Amino acid sequence: VKGAQILELTLTSRSKNAENPIPMCGVPHKAVEAYIDTLIDKGYKVAICEQMEDPKTAKGMVKRAVTQLITPGTRTAMGAENAKENNYLTSIEYVDGKYGFAYAELSTGELKTTVLSSMDSVVNELMTLQTKEVIVNADLPQDDIDIINKLGILVSYQNNMQLSEDMEYLVVSLLNEIEKQVVSRLITYITDTQKRSLSHMKPAIAYQPAEFLKMDHNSQYNLELTKNLRTNKKSGSLLWLLDETKTAMGGRKLKEWIDHPLINQQSIENRQNQVNDLLDHYYERSEIKDLLVKVYDLERLAGKVSFGSVNGRDLVQLKTSLQQIPKIKYILDEMETTSFDKIDKDLDPVEEVAELIEKAIINEPPISVTEGGIINEGYNDVLDQYRDAMNNGKQWIAELENKERELTGINNLKIGYNHVFGYYIEVSKANLAKLPEDRYERKQTLTNAERFSTPELKEKEKLIIEAQEISKTLEYDLFSEVRSVVKTAIQRIQKLANAVSSLDVLQSFASISDEYRLVRPTLNDNHTLEIVDGRHPVVEKVMGHQSYVPNDVIMKPDTNVLLITGPNMSGKSTYMRQLALTVIMTQIGCFVPAKSANMPIFDQIFTRIGAADDLISGQSTFMVEMKESNQAIQNATD
Repeated sequence: VKGAQILELTLTSRSKNAENPIPMCGVPHKAVEAYIDTLIDKGYKVAICEQMEDPKTAKGMVKRAVTQLITPGTRTAMGAENAKENNYLTSIEYVDGKYGFAYAELSTGELKTTVLSSMDSVVNELMTLQTKEVIVNADLPQDDIDIINKLGILVSYQNNMQLSEDMEYLVVSLLNEIEKQVVSRLITYITDTQKRSLSHMKPAIAYQPAEFLKMDHNSQYNLELTKNLRTNKKSGSLLWLLDETKTAMGGRKLKEWIDHPLINQQSIENRQNQVNDLLDHYYERSEIKDLLVKVYDLERLAGKVSFGSVNGRDLVQLKTSLQQIPKIKYILDEMETTSFDKIDKDLDPVEEVAELIEKAIINEPPISVTEGGIINEGYNDVLDQYRDAMNNGKQWIAELENKERELTGINNLKIGYNHVFGYYIEVSKANLAKLPEDRYERKQTLTNAERFSTPELKEKEKLIIEAQEISKTLEYDLFSEVRSVVKTAIQRIQKLANAVSSLDVLQSFASISDEYRLVRPTLNDNHTLEIVDGRHPVVEKVMGHQSYVPNDVIMKPDTNVLLITGPNMSGKSTYMRQLALTVIMTQIGCFVPAKSANMPIFDQIFTRIGAADDLISGQSTFMVEMKESNQAIQNATD
């Protein structure tokens, strides 16, 4: 009843005349994804129930079972428009006043965890991850659950924790008990709802928020790092400006870097060196870009292989992607720089997988993996024999049609096929008198024709249909074997994906730096801030370079406050934002919009820009301003 209402379907019923008719509504199986998406977006969970045995061989009722539960945080089918987005599922554990926090991305296998000291920090992480679903147990205080609900995030309960032996590798690296607990709960929930292999999940990585530049979600929101304040869309944000990535996984990696700028000078300078080298090698960079366009989403393809939901087209995409890797390696070697040594080492072309798919799978396979037509000729002798029988059978049927036309003198006699009646000879009503009575056996009557069979046709039909059925089954078995071999290389493919996505983000930084005249900032370890002719990169892109007025931002070590005054629309907020964006761009390893820049490494950014009431806790704009200003004063470091 709810489904009909939400999905705008016609509500019908089974056993209409019974005392309690059973309400029903339905959608075509092939179109189900779009309807599932609608339900998930509205915060519902969808159970997928399937037949567990072949109706032909089942005795009595066919067994059915729930094979998967799709929830807002476990949705893995991403359309092309969301390919660069992550869908995080989060888990929270409350122990002795501390919060264990873990999140996973089911389609890519990413798994991370940390311990947070307050609910504010938890909210901050939830908002940064833009998570859709949080897993908790009964120990989490009700006040905290209310806060999560107010954020519009679905709360799911998972009270038991049962890590199977084959999943224990996920928590081996964790030293902290609370982290082990929160990851175990998260994985138990995923195992219970997905009921399938999770071999693509990567071992949990423990991270500390203090290892990155700290910003609360209000600062990220006000600085328009990943979304435009007004439209809530990517366009007009820093992410929009910097995103010249060519792969979906590169797009996701860029967003992760923007959300987590570095505070380690060595790591920042390593990225700057890589961007510099790509800037100095224009032709090599262009070639790398062209090759990256042909690399598909390796992380999500590895996830599909693990789930068993991979099809022939996915495997061809995987092969095409792997075939680009040796070419990318060759170009990096040609550049003769040392900055890409680590990435170069991780660029593993997994040749045996690419070669197997090349041999086994046709170049343009059908979507279905059970209907045949997916395996290459010459890959399997037995399959080739069945195909030969089918092809010869069809040839034989064409010859039989000609022979019957000559015997009966009926020129428009034709032999056809359908799933219900098999092969048949069709004769128009006008020609029925010409048929010999001894051989033709009636099968079906149509408005203006009759359909018949003959002993010869029946015999050949049996052979062809048997060959079709057996070859379909054999093709599926062969496809499953290929899939199993690919599954053994999942970890290697994921490592490769990480290297390719990093290279993609770095080439994006180089392209942007080239196009918008960005310069390499110098890092100092005192408190000198000297940006000459700084610009707001996004405003400049929108307005055009000619009309943007650059400004210096200069603070000597003994200056720790700048007071900015001026009328409305004079650019005060832009000036402030431009400094914050320059800091973030520097600390993700990108070059910056200025004539020159000499900067310290910042450990936190607080902002008080943009007027907004805090609707979640019911505070006025003024109160929000006071609290945010107070937070900055209380928590600011040197």
